[in-house]
Amino acid sequence: MKESRGESPGVRVVEIKHSHDGQRIDNYLLTLFKGVPRSHIYRLLRTGQVRVNKGRIKPTYRLIAGDLVRIPPVHQSQSLPVQIDDSYRALIEAAIIHEDEDIMVLDKPAGMAVHGGSGLRFGLIEALKEMRPACPEISLVHRLDRFTSGCLLVAKNRAMLPSLNDQFRTERVEKQYLALVRGRWQGGARTVDLSLLKGRLQSGERMVQVDEEEGKDAESRFTPVEVFAEASLMQVVLKTGRMHQIRVHAAGVGHPLAGDEKYGDPDFNRTMKGFGLKRQFLHAQSLSFYHPRTGRLMSLSTPLPAALSQVLEHLPR
Repeated sequence: MKESRGESPGVRVVEIKHSHDGQRIDNYLLTLFKGVPRSHIYRLLRTGQVRVNKGRIKPTYRLIAGDLVRIPPVHQSQSLPVQIDDSYRALIEAAIIHEDEDIMVLDKPAGMAVHGGSGLRFGLIEALKEMRPACPEISLVHRLDRFTSGCLLVAKNRAMLPSLNDQFRTERVEKQYLALVRGRWQGGARTVDLSLLKGRLQSGERMVQVDEEEGKDAESRFTPVEVFAEASLMQVVLKTGRMHQIRVHAAGVGHPLAGDEKYGDPDFNRTMKGFGLKRQFLHAQSLSFYHPRTGRLMSLSTPLPAALSQVLEHLPR
């Protein structure tokens, strides 16, 4: 990382090295400003205090080796050390299903956010940085919604990110989910390719909607696993990784996800609560990718959590 003098006191300009090539600017800043709330990082980007090659960028911008990044000063009071209790630490350690010197795959519990922000002091990634002090560059490779459980891939050093990011971009990563949706699914396996557009409500809440004109391409393959009287258990394979993709695609074809409070059917959700459902029924069942150092195909899977499998046992056929 090469620095030059900034244009005002406290401001610096950093030249991006090859080790950060392909990394998203928001993740780069989160690592640079350890412990700073995600909301503050996004505010720096939204207000143009962080710039790349003198221009404004979105949080999703991917850095290129040689980029010049304007870094504003961040007060120490905005960066407090993360302190996690023993029970949270034990929960995360128990969730690790694979770990080596380069990567980690966890069976993320439902209810655990992958990062801090939106009122949360810290999330899984901030806790992992505290738990693995020898890995200061530990980073998320992809994300799961807070109330989605299952396989989550984490890179323990920046050298792994370019290969893993490229695998996600070129659709060489296979992600399979289990989802319970409203109604009896008809017609066997179906590919849903509705384009999706991200937006925000006046409250600031992030929403995604189907928009075939301005939305980005998105593709999900739904295959029925078991059909019940009022619901269907589906295996969903993602070809793309848009925000809330499965939830919006399911709702878009008339089969909203059970327990989904944002895109779901309130009446159906109440019915499912009667069968013991206390969260959205979405689980990242398996993840396949190539290890960036060895080239070996990694295929990892996690069972459906007991809280969800018990719901299926009570559903009428």
